[in-house]
Amino acid sequence: MKKRTYIDASVLIAAFQGDEQISHKAMEILDDPERILIVSDYLRLEVLPKPIAHRRQDEIDFMSAILESAGEDIKSSSELTKRAIELASRYDMTPIDALHVGVASIADVDEFITMEKPEKPMCRVQETKVISLYSGKNRTR
Repeated sequence: MKKRTYIDASVLIAAFQGDEQISHKAMEILDDPERILIVSDYLRLEVLPKPIAHRRQDEIDFMSAILESAGEDIKSSSELTKRAIELASRYDMTPIDALHVGVASIADVDEFITMEKPEKPMCRVQETKVISLYSGKNRTR
């Protein structure tokens, strides 16, 4: 059975802009045939506006291709907003990080993958398994 994986914006950005080692790590996740990528409007909001504003067509094409090929697209909802507020309050996360973790939680993913440092609040959540590629260490709750 394929892993249902929600990817943080940092993973997409690293895949496109990161140095060779970081980009390779991120691309391994994105290209893994044993994963179903889960995305959201919040992910789009983080990865598309800058390249569009600066007319970086290669980056727009890359981000769009990943987003369009995802196995599932979680839409915004009042339930998701409520979950994000709870998570942000419990873990002192930024609103956008709480929205991403909220999507992962509501979508009941197998894992949430980020490039954030393991000591960041989003890596401490207990509601879903978070994997930080920053250090290569997995953190399971």
